[in-house]
Amino acid sequence: MPGLDPSEAAGDRAARPNRWPWPPIIVCLTAVAALALNHLAPTHGLFPPWGGTSAVGGAIAAIGLGLDLWAMRTMQRLRANILPHRAATALVTTGPFALSRNPIYLANALLLAGAGLAFTNLWLLLAALAQAWLVSRLAIRREEVHLAIRFGDAWMAYAANVPRWLRLW
Repeated sequence: MPGLDPSEAAGDRAARPNRWPWPPIIVCLTAVAALALNHLAPTHGLFPPWGGTSAVGGAIAAIGLGLDLWAMRTMQRLRANILPHRAATALVTTGPFALSRNPIYLANALLLAGAGLAFTNLWLLLAALAQAWLVSRLAIRREEVHLAIRFGDAWMAYAANVPRWLRLW
């Protein structure tokens, strides 16, 4: 953080992980940008003429929505703060958090990618990648510092065993 000495930056990270941009805003902006780009330069003709893309896309979006709801319910059950601009109140390591350190962000990417396939919108598929990259750079890294400060060794052990995005096996 330019202009702050390291102790002030650490104190700020302990208090809250993110100020701006909020990850939900990143998701919304990338989705809006994808829809606007599709209006200007439609991409539905770029997809192969396979009728299953809608079904596959719908299934991926449904998985994303289910993962999102499961993660939020897990956090609610453990009374963990879900707002990215407020301090973490619990280190959640169960449920979807045993598969991914960031199941909500993963779910958002799946929703965008699923919608891209379902509606044959290449821009939404690219938005899913952009959203994941932006959230990783602008939010997840900050959140990881925040969690390391707040939860110390418990966070370090969790981070060593659970991948940032997804455990496939």
